[in-house]
Amino acid sequence: MRGLKKKRRIQVIAVAVVALALSTGLIGYAMRDGISFFMSPAQIVAAPPAPDQVIRIGGLVEAGSVQRGQGEEIRFSVTDGGASVPVVFRGILPDLFSENEGVVGMGSYVNGVFEATEILAKHDETYMPREVIDALKEQGVYVKPDAS
Repeated sequence: MRGLKKKRRIQVIAVAVVALALSTGLIGYAMRDGISFFMSPAQIVAAPPAPDQVIRIGGLVEAGSVQRGQGEEIRFSVTDGGASVPVVFRGILPDLFSENEGVVGMGSYVNGVFEATEILAKHDETYMPREVIDALKEQGVYVKPDAS
């Protein structure tokens, strides 16, 4: 009787461990496309990511770099003060997108150009994503906006 309880307990523990490992693997597999790494322009220039890797780039829209192309294509550069990365985006830009303002783009870096699939602009006068602020502070470019 005692051996049967011990055997049953070991079976339950083994099934629980297998179920936990399987669920962890399935969650990781499901999230593989949802994970993107943030990189500043200086980091991208120093160590370019693979063309198939989805990343986020953040910085300031470089003054004088915005060029509107055919249809919905827009070209501009994102800078953190240390480096500048050309960006191409096909779509409609957020209303608050402008030069010398904070921006975050999601996409991939292919042949020296960041091909953005999504562009996010700051939503008010004081907001900027923490990653962008940190990257700008590293380059000594960040100026805290007035909170008036």
